[in-house]
Amino acid sequence: MNFTVALAQIKPKLGCLADNMALIEAEIDKGITAGADLVIFPELGLTGYFLKDLVPEVALRLDAPQIERLKVLSRRISIAIGLVEVSADYRFFNSAIYLEAGEIRHVHRKVYLPTYGLFDEQRYLARGERFRAFDTRFGRVGMLICEDMWHLSASYILAMDNATTLLCLSSSPGRGVSGTEELGSAAAWQKLTSTTAMFLNCRVFYCNRVGYEDGINFWGGSEAIAPSGEVTHRGRLLEEDFVVARVDEGALRRERIFSPMIRDENMAVTLKELKRIDRENNR
Repeated sequence: MNFTVALAQIKPKLGCLADNMALIEAEIDKGITAGADLVIFPELGLTGYFLKDLVPEVALRLDAPQIERLKVLSRRISIAIGLVEVSADYRFFNSAIYLEAGEIRHVHRKVYLPTYGLFDEQRYLARGERFRAFDTRFGRVGMLICEDMWHLSASYILAMDNATTLLCLSSSPGRGVSGTEELGSAAAWQKLTSTTAMFLNCRVFYCNRVGYEDGINFWGGSEAIAPSGEVTHRGRLLEEDFVVARVDEGALRRERIFSPMIRDENMAVTLKELKRIDRENNR
């Protein structure tokens, strides 16, 4: 089916759940008005990113009032959004939830927590332990959170789980301005999203935030990428934006006929060789 996706490239306030919830509701209304079927928000869009010791203060259970409100809104438009989730045993996760038809359809807990350079996620957060695709009214979907996508195995697992659409929720800081004024982090992400879509014959929707936290600037540049690797829509750099992308189901069909990479993938060989490598590495 054809459908429309909105990428809400917002500027959340650090640790301000009430303000961010109001912003998110306004963006959801904007998506409904624009005729979008799905709205995607950035990583930790409900809380802000550099939370550090604020993590326990902003963490939500999946039955929290804010989530119940999002469930209600998801009866009118499907929603993918990032937040800090607290589990029953008081572990805290960088999570993305997908809501549709008044219920949570999927929760993805970030597996790869960057703890290098300016990142310190593993100090405050627990790691997720799985990648799973799930069914939606738009077909089978997989979710990734920022650093997850830089591990090729993550997108590959979701594609092997029959995902035809990947959603990547991101809070990527701007880094590496070159002599041509090109933003290095933007260029790197653009290569990654395009290459992932092309090699896995899948759609990729990348939603990145903007704004400053602790002197760090987030660059935006949210994208919709066709299964050919072609960028069909891209948000502005360094400022808030609301990108509306129409998805043509025929593009997926044409690409999978023209370039049947996924059809020809031999997962049995992959599994066999990975098991061999694991055995040899653990001798």
